[in-house]
Amino acid sequence: MSDSATRFLGSELPEMAPEDARFHVVPVPYEKTVSYGGGTARGPASIIAASSQLERWDGHGDPGAEGIYTWPPIDCSGAPETVIADIAATVALILRLGKLPVVLGGEHTVTWGVIRGYLDAGANDFGVVQIDAHADLRDRYEGDPLSHASVMRRIVEAGIPLFQLGNRAYCEEERDARKQYGVRFLDAEDLVPQGIDSVELPADFPPHVFFTVDVDGIDPSVLPATGTPVPGGLSWYQTLGLFESVARQRKIIGFDVMEFAPIPGFHAYEFAAALLAYKLMGIVQRAP
Repeated sequence: MSDSATRFLGSELPEMAPEDARFHVVPVPYEKTVSYGGGTARGPASIIAASSQLERWDGHGDPGAEGIYTWPPIDCSGAPETVIADIAATVALILRLGKLPVVLGGEHTVTWGVIRGYLDAGANDFGVVQIDAHADLRDRYEGDPLSHASVMRRIVEAGIPLFQLGNRAYCEEERDARKQYGVRFLDAEDLVPQGIDSVELPADFPPHVFFTVDVDGIDPSVLPATGTPVPGGLSWYQTLGLFESVARQRKIIGFDVMEFAPIPGFHAYEFAAALLAYKLMGIVQRAP
Protein backbone atom coordinates (compact mmCIF):
# COMPACT_ATOMS: atom_id res chain seq x y z
CA MET A 1 0.00 0.00 0.00
CA SER A 2 1.28 3.47 -0.87
CA ASP A 3 1.24 6.41 1.54
CA SER A 4 -1.84 8.59 0.91
CA ALA A 5 0.47 11.64 1.01
CA THR A 6 2.21 10.39 -2.14
CA ARG A 7 -1.04 10.05 -4.08
CA PHE A 8 -2.94 12.92 -5.68
CA LEU A 9 -5.99 13.55 -3.49
CA GLY A 10 -4.95 10.52 -1.46
CA SER A 11 -6.69 11.98 1.59
CA GLU A 12 -10.06 11.65 -0.16
CA LEU A 13 -9.70 8.77 -2.58
CA PRO A 14 -8.92 5.12 -1.90
CA GLU A 15 -5.93 3.52 -3.53
CA MET A 16 -6.96 1.77 -6.73
CA ALA A 17 -5.53 -0.29 -9.54
CA PRO A 18 -4.32 1.60 -12.63
CA GLU A 19 -6.99 0.07 -14.83
CA ASP A 20 -9.74 1.44 -12.56
CA ALA A 21 -8.72 5.11 -12.73
CA ARG A 22 -9.35 7.50 -15.62
CA PHE A 23 -6.76 10.10 -14.59
CA HIS A 24 -3.14 8.97 -14.27
CA VAL A 25 -0.93 11.47 -12.48
CA VAL A 26 2.76 11.23 -13.39
CA PRO A 27 5.23 13.22 -11.23
CA VAL A 28 8.37 14.20 -13.16
CA PRO A 29 10.79 16.16 -10.91
CA TYR A 30 13.11 17.04 -13.79
CA GLU A 31 15.26 20.17 -13.50
CA LYS A 32 18.33 20.42 -15.69
CA THR A 33 18.14 23.56 -17.85
CA VAL A 34 16.30 26.18 -15.83
CA SER A 35 17.66 29.59 -16.77
CA TYR A 36 16.61 31.87 -13.90
CA GLY A 37 15.05 30.73 -10.63
CA GLY A 38 15.20 27.06 -9.67
CA GLY A 39 13.03 24.72 -7.66
CA THR A 40 10.93 22.95 -10.30
CA ALA A 41 12.29 19.58 -9.14
CA ARG A 42 10.28 20.09 -5.95
CA GLY A 43 7.13 20.99 -7.83
CA PRO A 44 5.44 17.61 -8.37
CA ALA A 45 5.79 16.39 -4.77
CA SER A 46 4.56 19.71 -3.38
CA ILE A 47 1.52 19.69 -5.67
CA ILE A 48 0.65 16.13 -4.65
CA ALA A 49 1.10 16.93 -0.95
CA ALA A 50 -1.11 20.02 -1.26
CA SER A 51 -3.79 18.02 -3.08
CA SER A 52 -4.65 16.40 0.27
CA GLN A 53 -6.28 19.72 1.18
CA LEU A 54 -8.60 19.79 -1.85
CA GLU A 55 -12.32 19.22 -1.71
CA ARG A 56 -13.48 16.41 -4.00
CA TRP A 57 -16.34 18.61 -5.19
CA ASP A 58 -14.71 21.17 -7.48
CA GLY A 59 -17.74 23.47 -7.61
CA HIS A 60 -19.31 21.75 -10.61
CA GLY A 61 -18.66 18.05 -10.19
CA ASP A 62 -16.52 15.33 -8.62
CA PRO A 63 -13.54 14.58 -10.86
CA GLY A 64 -12.27 12.13 -8.25
CA ALA A 65 -15.23 9.88 -9.01
CA GLU A 66 -13.49 9.02 -12.29
CA GLY A 67 -10.56 7.61 -10.30
CA ILE A 68 -7.07 9.06 -9.92
CA TYR A 69 -3.99 6.86 -10.00
CA THR A 70 -0.62 8.34 -9.07
CA TRP A 71 2.53 6.83 -10.53
CA PRO A 72 5.84 6.75 -8.69
CA PRO A 73 8.01 9.74 -9.67
CA ILE A 74 10.06 9.31 -12.83
CA ASP A 75 13.75 8.85 -12.03
CA CYS A 76 15.32 12.06 -13.31
CA SER A 77 18.90 11.36 -12.27
CA GLY A 78 20.09 10.07 -15.64
CA ALA A 79 21.06 11.75 -18.90
CA PRO A 80 18.37 13.95 -20.47
CA GLU A 81 17.80 11.51 -23.32
CA THR A 82 17.25 8.70 -20.81
CA VAL A 83 14.76 10.74 -18.78
CA ILE A 84 12.87 11.73 -21.94
CA ALA A 85 12.69 8.07 -22.96
CA ASP A 86 11.41 7.04 -19.51
CA ILE A 87 8.71 9.73 -19.57
CA ALA A 88 7.68 8.58 -23.04
CA ALA A 89 7.50 4.94 -21.97
CA THR A 90 5.27 5.74 -18.99
CA VAL A 91 2.93 7.93 -21.02
CA ALA A 92 2.70 5.33 -23.80
CA LEU A 93 1.77 2.69 -21.21
CA ILE A 94 -0.98 4.90 -19.80
CA LEU A 95 -2.38 5.48 -23.28
CA ARG A 96 -2.35 1.77 -24.03
CA LEU A 97 -4.43 1.29 -20.88
CA GLY A 98 -6.93 3.72 -22.39
CA LYS A 99 -6.36 6.30 -19.64
CA LEU A 100 -5.65 10.04 -19.56
CA PRO A 101 -2.17 11.27 -18.55
CA VAL A 102 -1.87 14.20 -16.14
CA VAL A 103 1.83 15.02 -15.94
CA LEU A 104 3.28 17.23 -13.21
CA GLY A 105 6.68 18.86 -13.76
CA GLY A 106 9.43 19.79 -13.45
CA GLU A 107 10.77 22.04 -16.15
CA HIS A 108 8.98 22.32 -19.47
CA THR A 109 11.42 19.99 -21.25
CA VAL A 110 9.30 17.23 -19.72
CA THR A 111 6.55 17.93 -22.26
CA TRP A 112 8.73 16.70 -25.12
CA GLY A 113 8.99 13.33 -23.36
CA VAL A 114 5.22 13.32 -22.92
CA ILE A 115 4.59 14.01 -26.61
CA ARG A 116 7.11 11.34 -27.54
CA GLY A 117 4.97 8.95 -25.52
CA TYR A 118 1.90 9.83 -27.57
CA LEU A 119 3.81 9.29 -30.79
CA ASP A 120 5.25 5.99 -29.55
CA ALA A 121 1.74 4.82 -28.63
CA GLY A 122 0.59 5.47 -32.19
CA ALA A 123 -1.41 8.60 -31.47
CA ASN A 124 -2.06 10.72 -34.53
CA ASP A 125 -4.18 13.63 -35.63
CA PHE A 126 -3.58 15.60 -32.44
CA GLY A 127 -2.32 19.08 -31.74
CA VAL A 128 -0.86 20.86 -28.74
CA VAL A 129 -2.36 23.93 -27.07
CA GLN A 130 0.06 25.78 -24.81
CA ILE A 131 -0.49 28.32 -22.05
CA ASP A 132 2.85 29.94 -21.31
CA ALA A 133 4.57 33.29 -20.81
CA HIS A 134 7.24 32.12 -23.25
CA ALA A 135 7.12 30.66 -26.76
CA ASP A 136 9.79 27.99 -26.08
CA LEU A 137 10.56 27.87 -29.81
CA ARG A 138 14.33 28.39 -29.80
CA ASP A 139 16.24 25.74 -31.69
CA ARG A 140 18.73 25.64 -28.83
CA TYR A 141 19.25 27.59 -25.66
CA GLU A 142 22.77 27.83 -24.27
CA GLY A 143 23.66 25.16 -26.83
CA ASP A 144 21.12 22.63 -25.54
CA PRO A 145 18.42 21.30 -27.91
CA LEU A 146 16.64 19.73 -24.91
CA SER A 147 16.30 23.01 -23.05
CA HIS A 148 13.03 24.12 -21.53
CA ALA A 149 13.29 27.06 -23.96
CA SER A 150 13.31 24.67 -26.94
CA VAL A 151 10.57 22.21 -26.05
CA MET A 152 7.93 23.59 -28.43
CA ARG A 153 10.49 23.69 -31.24
CA ARG A 154 11.00 19.93 -30.85
CA ILE A 155 7.23 19.45 -30.95
CA VAL A 156 6.57 21.47 -34.10
CA GLU A 157 9.58 19.87 -35.80
CA ALA A 158 7.79 16.55 -35.26
CA GLY A 159 4.93 17.90 -37.36
CA ILE A 160 2.50 18.51 -34.51
CA PRO A 161 0.28 21.62 -34.86
CA LEU A 162 0.67 24.15 -32.05
CA PHE A 163 -1.58 26.92 -30.74
CA GLN A 164 -0.04 29.25 -28.15
CA LEU A 165 -1.94 31.30 -25.57
CA GLY A 166 -0.71 34.08 -23.28
CA ASN A 167 2.86 34.42 -24.58
CA ARG A 168 4.50 37.71 -23.71
CA ALA A 169 8.26 37.03 -23.74
CA TYR A 170 9.96 35.66 -26.85
CA CYS A 171 12.87 36.49 -29.14
CA GLU A 172 13.12 37.18 -32.87
CA GLU A 173 14.17 33.59 -33.54
CA GLU A 174 10.94 32.41 -31.95
CA ARG A 175 8.89 34.98 -33.85
CA ASP A 176 10.38 33.63 -37.08
CA ALA A 177 9.80 30.01 -35.98
CA ARG A 178 6.12 30.77 -35.59
CA LYS A 179 5.99 31.74 -39.25
CA GLN A 180 8.16 28.85 -40.39
CA TYR A 181 6.10 26.17 -38.62
CA GLY A 182 2.67 27.76 -38.97
CA VAL A 183 2.16 28.23 -35.24
CA ARG A 184 -1.11 29.94 -34.40
CA PHE A 185 -1.26 32.16 -31.30
CA LEU A 186 -3.08 34.70 -29.18
CA ASP A 187 -0.55 36.55 -27.08
CA ALA A 188 -1.16 38.06 -23.65
CA GLU A 189 -1.49 41.57 -25.08
CA ASP A 190 -4.43 40.27 -27.15
CA LEU A 191 -6.03 38.34 -24.27
CA VAL A 192 -5.37 40.05 -20.97
CA PRO A 193 -6.42 43.70 -21.44
CA GLN A 194 -9.81 42.59 -22.77
CA GLY A 195 -10.22 39.71 -20.32
CA ILE A 196 -10.76 37.20 -23.13
CA ASP A 197 -11.44 33.78 -21.60
CA SER A 198 -12.46 31.80 -24.69
CA VAL A 199 -10.62 30.94 -27.87
CA GLU A 200 -11.88 29.65 -31.21
CA LEU A 201 -9.47 27.07 -32.61
CA PRO A 202 -8.87 27.15 -36.37
CA ALA A 203 -11.17 24.86 -38.34
CA ASP A 204 -8.19 22.81 -39.54
CA PHE A 205 -6.76 22.25 -36.05
CA PRO A 206 -6.72 18.50 -35.17
CA PRO A 207 -9.70 16.92 -33.37
CA HIS A 208 -7.60 15.79 -30.40
CA VAL A 209 -5.59 18.12 -28.15
CA PHE A 210 -2.84 17.70 -25.60
CA PHE A 211 -2.90 20.81 -23.39
CA THR A 212 0.33 21.98 -21.74
CA VAL A 213 0.19 24.60 -18.98
CA ASP A 214 3.34 26.37 -17.88
CA VAL A 215 2.30 28.08 -14.67
CA ASP A 216 4.25 31.19 -15.65
CA GLY A 217 1.48 31.75 -18.20
CA ILE A 218 -0.60 32.82 -15.21
CA ASP A 219 0.13 36.29 -13.90
CA PRO A 220 2.65 36.31 -11.02
CA SER A 221 0.19 38.29 -8.90
CA VAL A 222 -1.81 35.05 -8.81
CA LEU A 223 0.88 32.38 -8.97
CA PRO A 224 4.45 33.69 -8.57
CA ALA A 225 5.96 30.30 -7.69
CA THR A 226 7.84 29.69 -10.91
CA GLY A 227 11.39 30.22 -12.11
CA THR A 228 10.65 32.76 -14.85
CA PRO A 229 7.71 34.99 -13.83
CA VAL A 230 6.57 37.62 -16.34
CA PRO A 231 4.02 40.35 -15.54
CA GLY A 232 0.94 40.78 -17.68
CA GLY A 233 -0.25 37.18 -17.56
CA LEU A 234 -3.57 35.39 -17.45
CA SER A 235 -5.91 35.54 -14.48
CA TRP A 236 -7.09 32.43 -12.64
CA TYR A 237 -10.55 32.30 -14.19
CA GLN A 238 -9.20 33.33 -17.58
CA THR A 239 -6.85 30.34 -17.53
CA LEU A 240 -9.66 27.95 -16.65
CA GLY A 241 -11.95 29.55 -19.23
CA LEU A 242 -9.43 29.17 -22.04
CA PHE A 243 -8.89 25.51 -21.18
CA GLU A 244 -12.63 24.91 -21.03
CA SER A 245 -13.22 26.62 -24.37
CA VAL A 246 -10.75 24.23 -25.99
CA ALA A 247 -12.38 21.26 -24.25
CA ARG A 248 -15.74 22.26 -25.73
CA GLN A 249 -14.31 22.20 -29.25
CA ARG A 250 -11.86 19.30 -29.19
CA LYS A 251 -11.25 16.10 -27.25
CA ILE A 252 -8.59 16.64 -24.56
CA ILE A 253 -6.38 13.55 -24.59
CA GLY A 254 -4.13 14.64 -21.73
CA PHE A 255 -2.57 17.66 -20.07
CA ASP A 256 0.36 18.72 -17.97
CA VAL A 257 1.20 21.40 -15.40
CA MET A 258 4.82 22.50 -15.70
CA GLU A 259 7.40 24.81 -14.13
CA PHE A 260 5.88 25.07 -10.66
CA ALA A 261 8.64 25.97 -8.18
CA PRO A 262 7.31 26.07 -4.60
CA ILE A 263 8.30 28.98 -2.38
CA PRO A 264 9.01 27.75 1.16
CA GLY A 265 6.48 29.07 3.63
CA PHE A 266 3.94 30.10 0.98
CA HIS A 267 1.70 27.04 0.84
CA ALA A 268 -1.08 29.03 -0.87
CA TYR A 269 0.77 28.65 -4.15
CA GLU A 270 1.19 24.90 -3.72
CA PHE A 271 -2.54 24.66 -3.07
CA ALA A 272 -3.24 26.80 -6.15
CA ALA A 273 -1.17 24.52 -8.37
CA ALA A 274 -2.90 21.42 -7.00
CA LEU A 275 -6.31 23.03 -7.43
CA LEU A 276 -5.41 23.99 -10.99
CA ALA A 277 -4.59 20.37 -11.87
CA TYR A 278 -7.82 19.16 -10.26
CA LYS A 279 -9.95 21.86 -11.91
CA LEU A 280 -8.56 20.81 -15.29
CA MET A 281 -9.51 17.20 -14.53
CA GLY A 282 -13.01 18.47 -13.78
CA ILE A 283 -13.25 20.30 -17.08
CA VAL A 284 -12.18 17.15 -18.91
CA GLN A 285 -14.72 15.13 -16.92
CA ARG A 286 -17.57 17.43 -17.93
CA ALA A 287 -16.51 17.95 -21.56
CA PRO A 288 -18.88 16.70 -24.29
